[in-house]
Order: sequence, then C-alpha cells, then structure tokens
Amino acid sequence: MTRRRAAAFFDLDKTLIARSSTLALTSTLVAEGILRRRTVLRSVYAQAAYQMGSAGQSQSERLAVILGRIISGWDASHLALLARERLAEKVAPQVFAEAARLIEEHKAAGRDIVIVSASSRELVEPIGALLGADRTLATRMQVKDGRYTGQAEFFNYGPAKAEAMAELARREDYDLDASYAYSDSVTDLPMLEAVGHPAVVNPSRSLARLAQARGWETVHFRSPAAVRSENKRIAAAGAAAALTPVILAVIALWALRRARRHTGV
Repeated sequence: MTRRRAAAFFDLDKTLIARSSTLALTSTLVAEGILRRRTVLRSVYAQAAYQMGSAGQSQSERLAVILGRIISGWDASHLALLARERLAEKVAPQVFAEAARLIEEHKAAGRDIVIVSASSRELVEPIGALLGADRTLATRMQVKDGRYTGQAEFFNYGPAKAEAMAELARREDYDLDASYAYSDSVTDLPMLEAVGHPAVVNPSRSLARLAQARGWETVHFRSPAAVRSENKRIAAAGAAAALTPVILAVIALWALRRARRHTGV
C-alpha cells in the first residue's frame, strides 16, 4: 500500500513574515501613481493596527472590504506584474529566519510546503516562489474585462482556509492527520484543527492558553532576515524595508489625527 504524503501548511502574515503582505506594495503603487494620498493614509493606518496586533476578525474583514474598494478598476495584469517584479525586495527582509529554517526541515522530511493566506493570490504566489513553497492557497479577487471589480470570488479566511486545505488534500492525496499547520492568529483555528500536528506562532496570551490546553506546539519566530533570491537588491534594501512600516504607521496616525481635528470627525 502506497503511503500518502504529508504537507506543512503555513499562514503568511505575522507567521512567515513580520508584516502584512497585502500592504507590502504600498510604496511601489504610490510611485506608479496608482494609489492616491488619502488611500495611502487609510492603507497605512490599517497596517499600523496590524503591526500593533489589534487586527481582530471584524477589523480584518473591514480591511478586506477597504482593499476591495481600493483595487476596484485596477488592471489585474499590471498588478500581477508589479507583484512579480517588486514584491521580493519588499518581503524578503521581513521573512522570519526561523520560519525559513523550518520550511527547509519540512522539505528535507519530504513534506510539501503550502502557504495559506487571506491575501490575494497575485501577492501570495510570488512570495510562495520566493520561499520555495510547493502550493499556495489565497484569496481570489474577481476580474472582469481585465480589471478588478472589487469583489472577492473566494475569501480565504477563517473556516474557508480549512475548506481549501481539505480540497487540496483530496486533489494531492495529502494525509491531513500526518500534516502540520502553523499560524499566529486565533481566526485560523479551523486551519490548525484540520491537521494532526498544529502549532501556534508567537501567540497572544489567549491563543497560548488555548494551545496549552489542547497540547499544541508553540513556536517563537523572532528574527526577520533576507532569504536567498536572484534579486541582488534585497540585502541592501533590508534595513530600510524593515523600518518602513513603523515609520509610515507613525506618519499615518499623525496625519489622520490632524485631519480629524480640522474636520471635526
């Protein structure tokens, strides 16, 4: 009897990388003239909340709606091209070194690497290639006449992640009981419960208590570090890229508060 394969499923944001993949292209989109100033402030404000760990389920859903409105009307092929060309240099310095090593350990053990993210596939697929993932499961945004409508065909979030994993397991003949899953978020409980070897990453106190009660592994990733890439600019951009989210978050919070004082909102 042929032994079924196992896989290692990884959440992306704040599990494999230390920031939001969805907002990693902000500076590039501004330079391209695609994003307006007001939209940038709204996006970075969301990033600030994410960096401070306050993006719960309702806030994440609100962020998905905001991002849907932002990209409505964009040329889908142009965004995919920008993601392929620019995302590696933005994301590589944010990859947790411990996560990169863990991926290599799973590969050495013969397990497929699958990234499971609520971010859109245009962003997740290039990051998956950078990290050496075998498969990616991501949100699919609706495209009509080559442009985004602002609606999601499939929002890969919460229980939907577990459903996507189960469907992939059927197609690829993965043994989920022998598989692993990693996430930092309590909203990914369905994803963690779908496998035989769940682990929580840099958990909050409530998630750490839950993991302890269920006998799940807890791992800590502390060191974002550039991974290997053909793009030689990554290493030089590392230090600046690591500081960018924090600097932009402070600027955004100041600007929004100032705007509210003037408008009375």
